[in-house]
Amino acid sequence: MNAATDSKTFYGRDFLTLLDYTPNEIDTLIKSALTIKNNQAEYADVLKGQSLGMIFENASTRTRVSFEVGMTQLGGHALFLSPRDMQIGRGEPVKDTANVLSRYVNAIMIRTNSHELVEELAEHASVPVINALTDGYHPCQAMADLLTIHEHKGSLKGLKLAYVGDGNNVAHSLLAAGAKVGMDVSVATPVGYEVNQEIFEKAKTAAEDTGATLIQTNDPKEALQNADVIYTDVWASMGYEQEQDERLKQFSQFQVNSELASLAKADYIFLHCLPAHRGEEVSADVIDGPHSAVYDQAENRLHAQKAILVSLLTNP
Repeated sequence: MNAATDSKTFYGRDFLTLLDYTPNEIDTLIKSALTIKNNQAEYADVLKGQSLGMIFENASTRTRVSFEVGMTQLGGHALFLSPRDMQIGRGEPVKDTANVLSRYVNAIMIRTNSHELVEELAEHASVPVINALTDGYHPCQAMADLLTIHEHKGSLKGLKLAYVGDGNNVAHSLLAAGAKVGMDVSVATPVGYEVNQEIFEKAKTAAEDTGATLIQTNDPKEALQNADVIYTDVWASMGYEQEQDERLKQFSQFQVNSELASLAKADYIFLHCLPAHRGEEVSADVIDGPHSAVYDQAENRLHAQKAILVSLLTNP
């Protein structure tokens, strides 16, 4: 179901990309996540009797566990749905799947490749659809990232986040997140692995309202200058494993190590959406060092997604 435009409520909306949400709405979600995280007992029955259908086209650890546990902790129920076990995996139209699932569950979460498929699902579903990862965006991860940065830095506006690596869905959502909260984002990728230009332009347009500066570069040293947050991801995401050897060559100068990290501020924090390949995109001394907040970040997937679920499924 297409997102409503009422900025006063989230109820019944979709969660497909942060570009669909206003700065105030994202701030509200972060505050909600903090409240739920620090007062979990008070939310134990808030989604009692409600069900979340979880469609997974790709393998998952953090996404599946955090959504399933999150629904349980909120008093609801989550169903794992593999396309291999569903008719959609045998060619059933997305429209039919959307309409049928809408009769059974209160929301649909989907982790798939095609962002267009998620948009089609949302168009035909009469319940909220949550994008848990597509080739284009990873908004649930970005919400957990914002929550983590807020906890460690106390604020978001005016900070600088440097992303080093592949211009993938994580990079896209970080650009969107920074644009919406007023956080500068510098993305450094090898030549030929830049972020999607259309998404970059959309994020830059959104940044005009908050004053955030968004930069693309092929120089990781430029990106990391005076950064408050350093972020990286695997060099070959799911679906690109066959390019692993070539990417190891192309990305060899983009490893986040102590030498590169020394260009950031002395109190920087390091983030990685995991899984991580130590010795490739990040050195062990950085990801396992004192600046690393990757496990806080992973935990915050749970709390950020609980805030999203409560916001979309609780009628004010």
